[in-house]
Amino acid sequence: MDINKLVEANFQEAVVLRRYFHTHPEMSGKELKTVAYIDAYLQKLGIKSIVVENGGVLGVLDSGKKGKTLLIRSDIDALPIEENPNNLKQKKICCSPIKGLSHGCGHDCHMAMSLTAAKILAANKDAWQGSVVFCFERGEETGGNIRYLLPYLVNKSHLHIDGCYSTHVRWDIPAGKVMVMPGATMAGGFGFTIKLLGKFGHGARPDLAINPIDCFVAIYEDLKAFRLQVDPREWLTYSIGQLEGGHTYNIIEGNLTFGGSCRFFNMEKAGSHFQNFLLKSLEKNGALYNCQYEIPYMPDPLYPTTCDPVCESLCEKAVTKYLGADANYKVDPWMASETFSCYMQLFPGVHTFTGIANEATGCGAPHHTPEFDVDESGLKAGITMALGYALEFLNTDFNTNFRPTTEPVEKLAARNV
Repeated sequence: MDINKLVEANFQEAVVLRRYFHTHPEMSGKELKTVAYIDAYLQKLGIKSIVVENGGVLGVLDSGKKGKTLLIRSDIDALPIEENPNNLKQKKICCSPIKGLSHGCGHDCHMAMSLTAAKILAANKDAWQGSVVFCFERGEETGGNIRYLLPYLVNKSHLHIDGCYSTHVRWDIPAGKVMVMPGATMAGGFGFTIKLLGKFGHGARPDLAINPIDCFVAIYEDLKAFRLQVDPREWLTYSIGQLEGGHTYNIIEGNLTFGGSCRFFNMEKAGSHFQNFLLKSLEKNGALYNCQYEIPYMPDPLYPTTCDPVCESLCEKAVTKYLGADANYKVDPWMASETFSCYMQLFPGVHTFTGIANEATGCGAPHHTPEFDVDESGLKAGITMALGYALEFLNTDFNTNFRPTTEPVEKLAARNV
């Protein structure tokens, strides 16, 4: 199985797929046409397809030979972002025709690479053993639909998954390069919205009111000091992005709502620590400033996307073997978060990056921006890496010390940012 030759031969198919998905974006949880397209494509390849209600699609490809099962996961939803028809330098090759909606994170690339890899593996079953499950997840951007997909995969699919793999295109890695690295590749995340309940009043008599702004300021100052309680070697960021309170300068509104998020690479030392600290500050300052509070939104923190050491080493070897030693481009981990981290709590896996940047053609704007664009030639390296890892994983005997979480899958899948 000459992977590079096969990828080259199927590259235009990947481009066609990517451009179809890019010009047919659908919002998180509303990807019905995308699901139907993926389902039909898999069936055309002769791959058993399972549509999981509200969750996504599972394509099960069996080589006919006994062996391990590898799950390759892709996300499929778009973003509520108005796409700029121009990238950083010129007019884009492909642009969303739907106002206010675009694939501004590269999920169109993820689907295209997975389906192309599926086509190649389906046509070359003699070159590998075991099975591959192609997993297409709905609603990754909001983190909501995994609560349908992951429990089905674990409890109802009757599939025994031995390992998992995923890649994410990345704006700051040159096309043709990829990145495989040990440890966490993407951050864990914690998001929250809190409503402080005070007492309405007039600025002339603040003593007759309960001003929730005073309580919020105290909480905010506590959070500013939180970093001093975290090991300086641990990466941690947090921000308050939502603040809704008074509307008139001399009126004390009774309620205030604020929200924010935290990103980290160590759940115990940073993520859970931040959540507990916030709750203690809320309780303490609520009592001090006579404010009650409600928590409209505060799911348990999402885990960092952390690679299994054995799987990561296997993937690095695959990259060197099929793309060359200089293809592994080293950059810092990404502070964004990924629901793929939940899969990696259940199965030993590796999460990689695929480069799509090209300064000469204007491809290099960050994800989730109107100018975001991809150099489609980067898809070749992404497909090659996925195929290379699949062959090494399925055709190699190895052991890992991975221990799956004991957390119930329903609770795990409810974690979010």
